[in-house]
Amino acid sequence: MKTFDIHSVDRMMQSTIQQKIDNLNKPKGSLGRLEELAMQVCLVQQTLSPSLAHPCHLLLGADHGIEREGVSVSPRDVTWQQMINFTKGGGGVNMFCRQHGFKLRIVDVGVDYDLSAVPGIIDRKIARGTKNFLYEPAMSEAEFDRAIEIGAELVDDCIQEGCNVLSIGEMGIANTSPSSIWMSLFGDIPLDECIGAGAGLDTPGIRHKREVLTKAVSNSNCQSALEILRYFGGFEMIAAIGAMLRAAEKHVLVLVDGFIMTACAVAAIRLYPAAQDYMVFTHCGDESGHRRMLDIVGAKPLLSLGLRLGEGTGALCAYPLIDSAVRMINEMNNFDNAKITKYF
Repeated sequence: MKTFDIHSVDRMMQSTIQQKIDNLNKPKGSLGRLEELAMQVCLVQQTLSPSLAHPCHLLLGADHGIEREGVSVSPRDVTWQQMINFTKGGGGVNMFCRQHGFKLRIVDVGVDYDLSAVPGIIDRKIARGTKNFLYEPAMSEAEFDRAIEIGAELVDDCIQEGCNVLSIGEMGIANTSPSSIWMSLFGDIPLDECIGAGAGLDTPGIRHKREVLTKAVSNSNCQSALEILRYFGGFEMIAAIGAMLRAAEKHVLVLVDGFIMTACAVAAIRLYPAAQDYMVFTHCGDESGHRRMLDIVGAKPLLSLGLRLGEGTGALCAYPLIDSAVRMINEMNNFDNAKITKYF
């Protein structure tokens, strides 16, 4: 696997940042999580005057072999159909990217359909979906390495355009299945407690999903985090991990979306614990167990809107809060300039 040079943020200036925040003309701590966000962005960028520049959104699409076992209410055809829909501006992700000024990159890393001639889709296809992890590893070591590299390369492209804040979304029918397994294995949580309805399974469907995933885990013999990722992961999920790690290496702020992207973040942190310093966990979704998965890394999500669309929509919805935190520390007056007596 490609290696990354990731270090925890330098906290030497933390007290200076805190002093600036505390001297804004407001009661100390009165802007709550916005003050925490401002501190995080300042530490990531190592400045008292942070900025958010050229925000980019990576939408990574791929199919999963485990879908063949009926673990999703939606067929895999929905993956490629939605990918094409995104190019026409018709998805939820399109709307939120337009609203908040994000440049959207739609990337095929493993969709089981030929999208190479579709304008607006970046072709990074590794294979037409992963293998069925009920019977064998989802991907080879070479495929895993390529997915990590693709994620890193996509971040490099964004950085070249001046990006310093990144969100990541996914499109891949059945990707709640590998996410549930990663949650169980990385969080030491019983698998039954990690499995939910995904895109809308009913009670019998959830029972079947639980049986399939339980058997898949028992059939595997993974000894390391990397083996767990390769055995159960999707190409879009591994590429997301590569993107998160490259962003952390380059001190780019990463906005982490819902259940699937939180699973990817947990995996990235397992590989490089310092990567968490560069992540903002934006949303706790409606998928069963998402809150518990956030607890694995002690993350406090900004929003809890009951979203379970995926695509990175929760991260995009939370972006105005990060923007508000940056505006707060840059634009609010302080007590001295405003000639106001401190009232805390």
